[in-house]
Amino acid sequence: MNLAIPFLAIGPWQIAVVVVLVLLLFGGKKIPELMRGLGSGIKEFKDASKEDDKLGEKKD
Repeated sequence: MNLAIPFLAIGPWQIAVVVVLVLLLFGGKKIPELMRGLGSGIKEFKDASKEDDKLGEKKD
């Protein structure tokens, strides 16, 4: 019996609650700044993984 499956089901009400909590915690003005930081972090991660792939190909 697997009890973890109901906890993984995310519906529209759960998403709405998370969005409201984020707005209450950070405020509307901080959200774009947080998303910008998240986007730049993802970009840096992708660039680093591409560099790692290029270094791995040169060693082979």
